[in-house]
Amino acid sequence: MLKSQEGQHVPQVTFPVRVDGTWEKVSSDALFKGKTVVLFALPGAFTPTCSNMHLPRYNELAVTLKENGVDSVICLAVNDPFVMETWQTAQKAESVYFLPDGNGEFSAGMGMLVDKSDIGLGKRSWRYSMLVKDGLIEKMFIEAEEPGDPFKVSDADTMLGYINAKAVPPPRITFFSKPGCPHCARAREMLNKKGERFEEIELGSNGVSYSSLQAVSGKGTTPQVFIDGEHIGGADELAVWLAKAK
Repeated sequence: MLKSQEGQHVPQVTFPVRVDGTWEKVSSDALFKGKTVVLFALPGAFTPTCSNMHLPRYNELAVTLKENGVDSVICLAVNDPFVMETWQTAQKAESVYFLPDGNGEFSAGMGMLVDKSDIGLGKRSWRYSMLVKDGLIEKMFIEAEEPGDPFKVSDADTMLGYINAKAVPPPRITFFSKPGCPHCARAREMLNKKGERFEEIELGSNGVSYSSLQAVSGKGTTPQVFIDGEHIGGADELAVWLAKAK
């Protein structure tokens, strides 16, 4: 039975980490003392839900969380420092601090270390998130003990809503591009100039084809831009949207 640790202090653990190719030791106090911290824990680097949903959204909302009083956003997993470092690079998650709980000591201290040996993962952290202020756990969102890999309450939007129900998250912007397309370059330049985060999907890469673009947008030209799931259009339509935004 997984129990909330709200009202308790975080476990006192020393984490071996890698910084610029060298070993360092980071204590719980260094991470939490005198700070407001959002920590989200997950079963493992490179696993589907963690890589496709849990981590990316925290990376997207990290700036908004910090604008609402959070000093740091930490991703914790029972993985070694090398794996966590490689995962951070692969995910381009520069806004999140990756914390390797390689020996599972922190997870065990939280009462969140679980046995996933039946699927070959050994001891892992259960999926949860928490808001910690000066080392004291104020709020935890713990996934229900259900079969599989539940992911319903420990997400970044739920945490942001708890911290500030009126906070407005940044738009989720995706655009389809193709190499050498001047209109795509224009769209990219406009988004960068406005400081908007965006996902770019390049046709011809990773199996994404013109058929994919046609199926998703109904258009065969690039770029095609989507904002918060709504099809905006090409570069001209993006320019209009950006002019109205903020």
